[in-house]
Amino acid sequence: MNLSVPLLVFTLSALAGAGLLAYLFRKSTTRTLTTAAITGAAAGGVGGVAFMVPLNFCTFEQEREPIDFAFGVLLIAVGILVAILIARFALRALVDRRAVFASEQSAGAFKRGWLAYLFLTPTILILLLFLYYPAIDTFRLSTQLVKLGLPRTAFVCVDNFTALVGDPDYFQALAVTIYLSIAIVVLSISIALAIALVAYLPVKGARIYRTLLIWPYSISPVVAGIIFLLIFNPLTGIFNAFFSALFGTNIPWLNNPTFAPWAVIIASVWKSLGFNILFYIAGLQNVPGDLVEAAAIDGANAWRRFWSIVFPMLSPITFFLIITNTTYAVFETFGTIDTLTSGGPLGSTTTLMFRIYDVGFTNRDLGKAAAQSIVLFIMVIGITLLQFRTTARRVNYGA
Repeated sequence: MNLSVPLLVFTLSALAGAGLLAYLFRKSTTRTLTTAAITGAAAGGVGGVAFMVPLNFCTFEQEREPIDFAFGVLLIAVGILVAILIARFALRALVDRRAVFASEQSAGAFKRGWLAYLFLTPTILILLLFLYYPAIDTFRLSTQLVKLGLPRTAFVCVDNFTALVGDPDYFQALAVTIYLSIAIVVLSISIALAIALVAYLPVKGARIYRTLLIWPYSISPVVAGIIFLLIFNPLTGIFNAFFSALFGTNIPWLNNPTFAPWAVIIASVWKSLGFNILFYIAGLQNVPGDLVEAAAIDGANAWRRFWSIVFPMLSPITFFLIITNTTYAVFETFGTIDTLTSGGPLGSTTTLMFRIYDVGFTNRDLGKAAAQSIVLFIMVIGITLLQFRTTARRVNYGA
């Protein structure tokens, strides 16, 4: 490739980085502002080409489509943003003279820095081998045409990503994922809170009762799928046996696109209830009883006491459960879906996670599967950051 394109990208990225970091430190001294501009130029230049060097700047080749060019610009912008955020953190720590790491005089600190890294070596090696290397290899696969079982590969630039824009099946899977995730998160948290309020009451045998409520969480999603496969089986399922006896008809839970998603939702909610109940019971133990008693003396009814005192005090638990249940709904429901519906009927239960498996192992296209896994990973990170930026502000950590 002509060196003019990388040079132009580096120059423009450096200018953007210098301007952005200087703007973030615009209220600092002249010396700090100058340092910020220089640091921003270096960080922006490196960040701008970080994603493009492995791709050999292929998105800017003349034979590429406009969508490839736009994708390349997006990658450059993301690289600049990430680099600037890292530079901002480092520069702010340097300017403020705040100790990022414990000083040698601090209690519990290592007097020799190399000793700390020596103890961290086993953990670092495990992370490199089982986390970072597979992640890097996934990025490599996403830029190639790779068929499972075939040794030959071909570099296809970002075609595996841009092909998703015109794929209606992918957007259907995205819609199914959003639909199932919202239903699972809302129902599992709501039902768990209601059950936890009852289970928290001082009754005889409460420990045994709470243990029985929690045990479904200990089983795997695959086992949960098998259990509800027996329950919702259209012909021999327990649910349809009772429903037929009462109303004289059966519900095609697993064969109808309208009911199949709800079979997955019910199974997933049942699977995650124990985890949510456990945390809510722990949270209820930390609600100050004197506040509830004072509200009752003031004439507040049970609903008002719950909504004005108990629920706000449980907001840290609720926020944590929203994050964990969202992750569960997106990733861990794969086993339940695979066992219960296999993504059908008519793709009504094909989530993004199940589609990655289907594309990678059923269709044997590892390149497209790797690209879709990266997109899903970025989506989950974005949703999590959005939740921290919005919901976290309403969390009450005080008594």
